[in-house]
Amino acid sequence: MMGIDRRKFLKQAGAMALGLMATPGQAASRNEDRILIVLEMSGGNDGLNTVIPFRQDPYYRARPTLGIAPNAVIPLSDEFGLHPNLLGWERLFKQGQLAIVHGCGYPNPNRSHFEAMKFWHTGVPNAPETYGWIGKLADAADPSGKRGLVMNLAAEQSQAVASANHPPVVFSDPAAYRQEQASEQALVFDQVMRRTTRAANPSLDFVRRVTQTAAESSDFVRKACASYQTRSDYGYGPLSVSLKNIAALINADAPARFYYTNFAGFDTHVSQGPMQAGLFNQIGDSVLALMTDVRQMGRGQDVVMVIFSEFGRRVNENKSLGTDHGVAGPMFVFGEPVQGGFYGKHPSLTDLDQGDLIHTTDFRQVYSTLIEEWMGVRHPEDILYERYESLGFV
Repeated sequence: MMGIDRRKFLKQAGAMALGLMATPGQAASRNEDRILIVLEMSGGNDGLNTVIPFRQDPYYRARPTLGIAPNAVIPLSDEFGLHPNLLGWERLFKQGQLAIVHGCGYPNPNRSHFEAMKFWHTGVPNAPETYGWIGKLADAADPSGKRGLVMNLAAEQSQAVASANHPPVVFSDPAAYRQEQASEQALVFDQVMRRTTRAANPSLDFVRRVTQTAAESSDFVRKACASYQTRSDYGYGPLSVSLKNIAALINADAPARFYYTNFAGFDTHVSQGPMQAGLFNQIGDSVLALMTDVRQMGRGQDVVMVIFSEFGRRVNENKSLGTDHGVAGPMFVFGEPVQGGFYGKHPSLTDLDQGDLIHTTDFRQVYSTLIEEWMGVRHPEDILYERYESLGFV
C-alpha cells in the first residue's frame, strides 16, 4: 500500500458499503424476522399542514393563505386530519396501522439542517457522537456482525447507519450497484484480499471484511430489484423507486433487518402549498404500496416503518407563501403490528417559543419504543444514553 493515501483508500472502501446477502428462504427465529424501515423527510417538513388542527382558530389566523380549509382536510378525529393528498395514509390510519406522535423534538433545538439532522441521525442531540442510532441498534441486535443487516437506499451513506460492526449496503440505483475501481485501486484491493489472516490494523481489516462480499451483495441487489413484480401502485418519483426496491429485497429474503432511505424537498420557504402537495402525492401512494406489498407477501406482521423530519416549520406563514425553519413536528409509525391512533400531546398554537411550537414529545421516546418493544433490544439506554418512557404503539 506504499504510495496510496490511507484516508482516501479507507474512504473509497467504506463508501462501497457492501454486505453479504443471504439466499432466499434463509431460516430465522421469530425475533430475527422483524424489520424496521426508516424514512426521513429531508428539509424540515411542515407538520402543521400534515396533521392539521382544523378546529383551532389560531391555526387559520397564523396561516390565512396556507391553512388547509376544514372541508378539504381528511378528518381522522374531531380535532385533527391529514393533508388532502395523503389519501394512502388515511387508509392505513383507518385500518389501525398508523400511529401519529404529536410534537416531537428535543431540548435546546437547533434550526440548522445539518446540525438538526445529525442529532436525529445519532439520537444524541447537542453532543458529539460517531455512530448512528440505527448503526448502534444493529450492533446491539447482532453483536456478531452479520453481514447485510443494514441497507441504506440513498446516493450516499447516512450517519444514521454508521456502525462499529455492521457496514451498510448503500445504493440508489440497483442496476448500477457493483464494485468498480480504477486499475491501480483494483491492484490494491487484490493485495488486501489475498491476506487470509486477520489484519493487525483494524481499519485495514474492516476494509478487507467489507470488500470480500462486494460481488455477491451487488449481484443479489441487482437481481432482486430487477425481478420484482407488484400490482401495487407506487406512484412516481425517486421515493417510489426506493420503497419498491425495499419491498423487492424483503420479498427476496435479504438478511437486512434495517432499511434506511430519504425523501428530499421539504424545505418549503417559498410557495409551500403546491410544493408540499406534490411531495405528499408521492409519499402517500408509495408508503401505502409498500405496506400493501409486505402484507401480500406474508410479511405484514414483520415490518414497521417510521417517518420523521429534522424539524418542523414556524407557526406563521411568511411573505413568500411558505414557512420558515421551526422546531417540533409529528412522527409517523406504520405497520400491521402498530397500535394505530394519536400519541402524545399536540403543541399549543398560542404558547410559543419565539414563534415556534414547543415540543411535547422527545423524539427519543419514539426511538426507544422501537428499539425495545419492536426490535427486542432490552437496554435502549445503551444506544440513546438515557432511558425514555415507552409510548406503547407496538
